[in-house]
Amino acid sequence: MERYCGFFIDKPVGNNIFSYEDRKNKKIFVPKLITGDLNDIKEGKEIVFNEIDEDREIKAYGIEKMVEMNTEDGKRVYIFDNHNHAFYFWLKSLKEGLFKKGCTLVHVDQHKDTREPSNYDVNIDDIDDIFRYTNEVLNVGSFIKPAMKYGIFSNLIIMDSTYSLKEKVEGEYVLDIDLDIFSKDMDYIPFLDRFNRIQELIKGAKLITIATSPYFIEQDKAIKVLKELFTYDII
Repeated sequence: MERYCGFFIDKPVGNNIFSYEDRKNKKIFVPKLITGDLNDIKEGKEIVFNEIDEDREIKAYGIEKMVEMNTEDGKRVYIFDNHNHAFYFWLKSLKEGLFKKGCTLVHVDQHKDTREPSNYDVNIDDIDDIFRYTNEVLNVGSFIKPAMKYGIFSNLIIMDSTYSLKEKVEGEYVLDIDLDIFSKDMDYIPFLDRFNRIQELIKGAKLITIATSPYFIEQDKAIKVLKELFTYDII
């Protein structure tokens, strides 16, 4: 039974902890996971991330459904809204033998996402506990450290600048993309430099996880770039 069946989080845990006491809205939605393709990636109507910034409550709407898909050359791709879900899909994919434990994680993102989680109390051999930990403990900035601590990956390459995008990647790797790399804040890097480099990385990855990050980039823009990454050849 798929754990991602579409549900609300109404307690101050995980991504719902941000400004919880000060917000009017007290719940966020976690979309259902389906097996599909790029045509299934659409803007949703539920609040998936809620935060107060400069006394203004921001309600971010994500994608309608999370999607598991396979590329034409057989690569597994997971597409979701908030980035902490990557942790669950990494462990799920590892159990399915899609990559070797201890390989490299290539993290392409506006943010490093290497904050410490509130705890590391998770049984990585228990998929139900992994699901709990992902949704109730981790948030959009704290999901990488546990993956490194438990040896899911032994090497981390963060690409968040002009210089780091050029870093050489050797050996087996999992590619983790946050589409906020295409947000306005990152426009100091030419669009094609970002786009072409990610396409190159897609070709060599064993597994690809992609966050649409609704709080950090407009979802219509994120979805547009996402579809172009998998349908257009390198320019």
